[in-house]
Amino acid sequence: MSWVDTHCHLQLDRRPAGELIERATAVDWIVVPGIDSRSSRDAKKLAARYRGKLEWTAGLHPHEADRWPAEEPEIAELAAEAAAVGECGLDYYRDLSRPDEQRRALEAQLALAKELDKPIVLHCRDAFADLHAVLESTGYGPRSVLHCWTGGRRWTRRFLELGVVFSFAGPLTYPTGETIRLAAELVPPERAMVETDTPYLAPVPHRGEPNEPAWVVHTGEVLASVWGISIEQAARATSATAERVFRP
Repeated sequence: MSWVDTHCHLQLDRRPAGELIERATAVDWIVVPGIDSRSSRDAKKLAARYRGKLEWTAGLHPHEADRWPAEEPEIAELAAEAAAVGECGLDYYRDLSRPDEQRRALEAQLALAKELDKPIVLHCRDAFADLHAVLESTGYGPRSVLHCWTGGRRWTRRFLELGVVFSFAGPLTYPTGETIRLAAELVPPERAMVETDTPYLAPVPHRGEPNEPAWVVHTGEVLASVWGISIEQAARATSATAERVFRP
């Protein structure tokens, strides 16, 4: 039994990447997403060092969306080599960039993903309506990954209609995560993946600690329970989805 950690910021973790990878004995491979040009370059370097164990992506996080004009040339160049575009999206909770700048950067990165024929990894916090509208208008839902999905049943149903893939992280395991667990019931295994979002959002029983890829198994176990299937079946299903998305 093995898992795929589909969203793991190894390049942003102060701990040695090799140690984290070595401890993740139940993880077959890992996706390292970029959040700006520098972190995307670092993700590329890590993937070259651990060839076959890591995939990487290149994009600009919505927190930094105001930097898109300056970041675009290098991110576009890197994305041509990466497994996917992103992490990008919309975040109206922290609101560190203006919403119009976030939408502009998102739409540009969606266009880039379409041009390169690559999947796109999307961040969404307190912005479900706007993200849904953008994906609906572009028709790029089937190539889109909603990372660290925290939406309830209503938004899950609406995004399911667009063909997206949902990636579940530590919040699925939290005592406060019942809304996410109820939503996850609606998601077919072939449309779901698991992730850690290392070093953030460690799952129960490690909540409050720096996250690491080995702990993706805890999120996977809860997802298996939600679906009413064995842990082995959940591992196979989510890994097959990851393979289809990032290693077609």
